[in-house]
Amino acid sequence: MRASRLISILTILQARGFVTAPELADECAVNLRTIYRDIDAMSEAGIPIYSERGSGGGYRLLDGYRTQLNGLSAKEAEALFMSGLAGAATDMGLGSVMMAAQNKLLSAMPASLREGAQQMRSRFHLDAPAWFGQSEQPAHLPKVADAVWEQKRIQIRYQSWKGVKERVVEPLGLVMKSGSWYLVGQVDDTPRTYRISRMLELSVIDERFERPAPFDLAAYWRKSTERLEQDMHRNVATVRLSPRGVKFREHFLSPYVFSEMQLANELDKDGWCRATMPVGSLMMACAEILRFGEDAEVLEPPELVSKVREHVEKMAMNYSKPASK
Repeated sequence: MRASRLISILTILQARGFVTAPELADECAVNLRTIYRDIDAMSEAGIPIYSERGSGGGYRLLDGYRTQLNGLSAKEAEALFMSGLAGAATDMGLGSVMMAAQNKLLSAMPASLREGAQQMRSRFHLDAPAWFGQSEQPAHLPKVADAVWEQKRIQIRYQSWKGVKERVVEPLGLVMKSGSWYLVGQVDDTPRTYRISRMLELSVIDERFERPAPFDLAAYWRKSTERLEQDMHRNVATVRLSPRGVKFREHFLSPYVFSEMQLANELDKDGWCRATMPVGSLMMACAEILRFGEDAEVLEPPELVSKVREHVEKMAMNYSKPASK
């Protein structure tokens, strides 16, 4: 463990040029006293580390000193594929190896390219969860990730909307969608999608499976999500939107409904715009329309008009009562 930590310190110093003791302690997950001892040991071993004292002090390597210990381990190479998703790599148990891989990669770069790489890492960040939502951290995610990489079957107890089910799944890939993790797995030669947070129990079966050669995770996910959106929005509703409703429809509607909504070219006498939009069940459609408040009116179909009216009347009754203390 200590040898690995000393190598990490060396590659961090080589990659960044100047690092403080607290920064090294934080990245190596040890206390300051351990860092001081490690730096002394490296100096005694002949590594030219110079310390700068004071409030802004830290450590740096002698100019021109290079180490060849920059080869990536298998795990670090895997982690680099998640370098744009630091939080995702951490969720899967790859946070520390990703940091080590990035340090090794930086240390291997010429000085002219290293500055650009550091600027890229400091100026671009991907935040996967939607606004006002939190990223899931399912308990079984690290095991699922290992099973995907090692091509090992898993046995799961899964809470579906129909009830609890048990499945033996061949894990093909992981997808993060709006902060939620999904497993694409094969059951009876058919790809299926499982939300990892709904896995109640999981065990890895110590046997490998053959991954289907033509399977393309990105293509499967794109087609399956398109099919899901279409299946969930088989009906069409006609609505009127106020100018404010037209302005805010991107914020109130799901991305699919927003992209498929068709606005009329002309406004009515009140300045409102007629539009058609795909809708699913009455409950889902009603919830989507009610987000607009007074800035939307349903015209068709009649059953949706009745459902929205029913909800509005019940809301009016709730607010007509004296406030409970």
